[in-house]
Amino acid sequence: MRALVCPEIGAFERLAIGELPRPEPGPGQVSIDVSFAGVNFADLLVIQDRYQFKAVPPFAPGMEGSGVVADVGEGVTGIAVGDRVAAVGYSGAMAERWLAEATNVVPVPDDIGLDTAAAMTIAYGTSYHALVQRARLVAGERMLVLGAAGGVGSAAVDIGRALGAEVIAVASTEEKRDLARRLGAS
Repeated sequence: MRALVCPEIGAFERLAIGELPRPEPGPGQVSIDVSFAGVNFADLLVIQDRYQFKAVPPFAPGMEGSGVVADVGEGVTGIAVGDRVAAVGYSGAMAERWLAEATNVVPVPDDIGLDTAAAMTIAYGTSYHALVQRARLVAGERMLVLGAAGGVGSAAVDIGRALGAEVIAVASTEEKRDLARRLGAS
């Protein structure tokens, strides 16, 4: 199958379109025909062996993506062939077919594009965890977001606004500050 292949640990300049074996789901796994893959800083760290997960080359990078379920492994329930889904994992989303743990796969409603869904799990998941599960942010509180135009920062601005917080955003250029304002920063 075609994939963006990391042939060896090191510089991202070595990445190239190539071929990898088509994955088949084992117990508790789902194979996804990938429509879109997110690109995150952590992907670069995996390629350089600077992340807590250690990939074994050759591999396809990509921690998040979306697409349509192609096959399900033994014991998988609640997910069926043909379902529109998004998933998160440590690698593999930058390939035609991606193998994901069923516990890391979520349905994508018909009114949400697969392009949007592909970029939700890492940045939004990180910000949601920090703001809702850890900080327990509530309406009326004030929050400061540094790097408000990056992936995690812009997600934090968006989530903070949705929760009813006053969001103060910091970014290095006027263009980036404009983005933060469009997302709801004051």
